[in-house]
Amino acid sequence: MTNAQWFLFIGGLLLAMGLTSSLLKRSPFTSSMIYLAVGLLVGPTVLNLFHFNPLKESALLEVLTEVAVLISLFSAGVKMPVPFTFSSWRVPILLATVSMVITVAMVAAFAYFVLGLPLGAGVLLGAILAPTDPVLATDVQIRHPGDRDRLRFVLTCEAGMNDGSAFPFVMLGLGLLGLHELGEFGLNWVLVDVLWASLGGIAIGVVAGAALAFVGWKLRRNPYKHELLDDFLGLGLIGVVYSVSVTLNTWGFLAVFFAAVALRQTEMKLASMDSASDRRIVSGQAAH
Repeated sequence: MTNAQWFLFIGGLLLAMGLTSSLLKRSPFTSSMIYLAVGLLVGPTVLNLFHFNPLKESALLEVLTEVAVLISLFSAGVKMPVPFTFSSWRVPILLATVSMVITVAMVAAFAYFVLGLPLGAGVLLGAILAPTDPVLATDVQIRHPGDRDRLRFVLTCEAGMNDGSAFPFVMLGLGLLGLHELGEFGLNWVLVDVLWASLGGIAIGVVAGAALAFVGWKLRRNPYKHELLDDFLGLGLIGVVYSVSVTLNTWGFLAVFFAAVALRQTEMKLASMDSASDRRIVSGQAAH
């Protein structure tokens, strides 16, 4: 197919998906299932219109999948309607940590004792299979910032955090296979791959997200009333946060998710401050 034909095909597919979204919501199928079916149809399996060797194009495939996951994580984070308190976030935190450990351990045990794989390979397999997919799970996540459904909130939070919480087990599996330095008694793994990479990623995301929200708030409030392109700001925040976190050897997926959460939470707090200030001004004027 020529470039023009590919543009026509992809454009027509996106238009069809957009125009039939309401019908799709009432059907047992999800958009991910439709796209997967179309991919199988045009790929080597059926029509053989699209050729892509994942081994030869592994570098490109890695970048494309990272971008897709990062955008999905950011989209999930900015929808968070619940202020961050341990009581409200306790369940998703437990799912992303305790449940993650249990799931990885169960998969590793099955791979080691039943499949006969090395322990490192079993742990690595568990780390790959344990996280839920934030892209495929969009249909059961929070649909908009005002969505107060408790189950959707828990699933969205867990999907946003578990990619980051799975990375330490990826490094543990690689270390057990001799491909990563774990340190004596696993001390390097605990201090660097678990504590520093996780807590550092969260800190980078929170600081960057809150800072962007505050700068945007100040620019919108100044006498010139700057108009900001929110979509470009979001993409820029994703790029900066991910780059900084990877450079500092922290988990970039975790950083991007918490950057989105901090951006949303800070914007909500600043908006409530503006509303309270406006009410005080109106009350003062009415009193006079």
